[in-house]
Amino acid sequence: MREFILLAAASVLALAAGSAAAKTVTVTITKNGYVPSATSIAQGDTVQFTNADTVVHQIEFKSTAGVTCAPSPLVIQPTASGSCTFNIGGSYSYSDPNVKGHVFRGTVTVTATPASLSIAVNRPLVVYGGSSVLSGTLSTQKVGEKVDVLAQQCGASPSKVTTVLTTAGGVYTAAVSPLKNTAYTAKNNAVTSAAVTVRVRPRLRLVKIAAHRFLLRVTAGSSLAGKYASFQRYNGTLKRWVAVRTVLLKASSVGIAPSVVTAASFRTSIRSRLRVRATLAQAQIGSCYAPGTSNVISS
Repeated sequence: MREFILLAAASVLALAAGSAAAKTVTVTITKNGYVPSATSIAQGDTVQFTNADTVVHQIEFKSTAGVTCAPSPLVIQPTASGSCTFNIGGSYSYSDPNVKGHVFRGTVTVTATPASLSIAVNRPLVVYGGSSVLSGTLSTQKVGEKVDVLAQQCGASPSKVTTVLTTAGGVYTAAVSPLKNTAYTAKNNAVTSAAVTVRVRPRLRLVKIAAHRFLLRVTAGSSLAGKYASFQRYNGTLKRWVAVRTVLLKASSVGIAPSVVTAASFRTSIRSRLRVRATLAQAQIGSCYAPGTSNVISS
């Protein structure tokens, strides 16, 4: 929940920054027409219509898609003003429906802002078998737009893992379950997001199978046979974990694809009722995984 609150806060800040960058351009209504009659603005900008004539005028747009005006309808008394904000790029023609002829006609040309696609992840570090949620926003804020989620797993080429649709405000979400450290990007047509990485810890499970005998199973997306795990006990005096011995992981037939299980069965002479665990250091597992730590049990 905390991660989604942070994402929402970031979105609010982004919208606030966008609003701060918006500009207002003035069009004056005179007895001879609009000055200027042709206006060019950027997407998100506002046109303010100021009535400098001695009679009431109305502004009516041929197309109102993406246009928000106040007051609505845009009827402007002498010396008063009204404004319209344009959120979609395009050409907008307008006129005064109460005046005959071609004098009271004008256009607003809105330059569309290049679309962008954001991406964030709620859990950048997971234990093997776990999942993360990717989320982001398409800047056009359109609903029903296809967003492809691309994954580049450690040591592999990028590939599409899923396609989702944007919801209200252009928001999308996608759940992913990486097998190794994986970089994710989102794509909508020609727009591609930045990359976010989800790191994966191997799943370590330590059990006591007899007096002074233990079994360590390590589950990951590839074999870790030949790697060494550290068997540790907790030293209450020093208040830290200390190494007891290293154990060699060997291939196991337990895993079901795509999971691969390696295991180590070993003996130790440490006394009973100590807190013990096993760890896999970064130097042992390489760059495709994050360091892993097992559950804590009693010796």
